[in-house]
Amino acid sequence: MDLTCPSECIYNLIPSDLKEPPQPPRYISIFKATVKDDMQKAKTAMKTMGPAKVEVPSPKDFLKKHSKEKTLPPKKKFDRNMPKKPAVPLRTDHPVMGIQSGKNFINTNAADVIMGVAKKPKPIYVDKRTGDKHDVEPSGLVPKYINKKDYGVTPEYICRRNEELKKAQEEYDRYIQENLKKAAMKRLSDEEREAVLQGLKKNWEEVHKEFQSLSVFIDSIPKKIRKQRLEEEMKQLEHDIGVIEKHKIIYIAN
Repeated sequence: MDLTCPSECIYNLIPSDLKEPPQPPRYISIFKATVKDDMQKAKTAMKTMGPAKVEVPSPKDFLKKHSKEKTLPPKKKFDRNMPKKPAVPLRTDHPVMGIQSGKNFINTNAADVIMGVAKKPKPIYVDKRTGDKHDVEPSGLVPKYINKKDYGVTPEYICRRNEELKKAQEEYDRYIQENLKKAAMKRLSDEEREAVLQGLKKNWEEVHKEFQSLSVFIDSIPKKIRKQRLEEEMKQLEHDIGVIEKHKIIYIAN
């Protein structure tokens, strides 16, 4: 049978869809993960740098006329008595040579390193997984202020102010006490009390006599007003007489 010609079959007469061969797998480099990690590391290292900070020139500092011209230094007055520079060494002068030191610098440095105190590392803290390093001391995480000598002590200016307020309050209290002593109440003596009582009774008798002399018929407004006034005066005098008779000791404010 010829392989180039298919075998004669009725099924071969039916047209069939051509099947495309499957595509080969896409090529993936074996160094892809390594390159990706390197790029990620480089990006992370540049995160904390931030933008470049360039000082922007001020618009007031513009280029002015003759600003770039060279200026000579101010002229100095020549003085002959000024000290001169040391003379240039002669050609025949030779420097001192052959001086050597017997110090062993290697052993000396080794001894200094062995006997020296180890340097303590500077305390730092990191606030991010891949962030910057910062000093611990200015961050506020170290109790630095509570260890000061004047921590919790009242400042001097507050103590001075409290003393001034206390002194002012004492002066005010003293002033009030002096005024109270000056304005102290005076006790009324028995003779004065009796004289006041007799005077009030005499006034009451006069008002009562005037009240008795009123007319029987009060048929006008002036008569009503006069009667009302006399009644109020008699009532007030009776009240004052009752108060003085009730209290044997009476004080009068100055």
